[in-house]
Amino acid sequence: MPLLKVIVASTRPGRIGRNIGDWFTGHAAGHGGFDVELADLAEIGLPFLDEPEHPSKREYVHQHTKDWSAAIDPADAFVFVMPEYNYGFNAPLKNAIDFLYHEWRYKPVGFVSYGGMSGGLRAVQMIKQVVTTLRMVPAGEAVTVFTRQSVDPDGRLVPDAGLTAAATGMLDELGRLAEAMSAMRARA
Repeated sequence: MPLLKVIVASTRPGRIGRNIGDWFTGHAAGHGGFDVELADLAEIGLPFLDEPEHPSKREYVHQHTKDWSAAIDPADAFVFVMPEYNYGFNAPLKNAIDFLYHEWRYKPVGFVSYGGMSGGLRAVQMIKQVVTTLRMVPAGEAVTVFTRQSVDPDGRLVPDAGLTAAATGMLDELGRLAEAMSAMRARA
């Protein structure tokens, strides 16, 4: 079964991203199309990019980079659970992406975005430029969480039928993309 890596991007104290990530990870596991693993950037604690060589060389000198590579490389697809900060995606996610190169190539990526007015949609539009440069393929389906509507005062996600349907649709698409792109990864 293909491996889906769900990456919780927010590292901010008091964040709601982990709650949203836990919900999505549970939904993905119940979906049955993937083996599912969650990676929380707040727990991983990558420093600001500190590798002396370009990641395309895969000449990692720091153990944290080797560990990050080993966590990301076997994945067949990704979902970024990401907030929107100031109309963009957050720095810890960009940093985590920039540590690696080959590990991301020819793999599909979906987005569970969240925020107030836009539900994180502007951040998703910005990150698409980054992921496509790495030869990742963004899923057309996405999950958009408008926090004022879907998150209770204690920071817990209250998913409705629309969020659940969106998550299922995105997982279905990621499954098709992961299968189609497996031949590309094999040749690379």
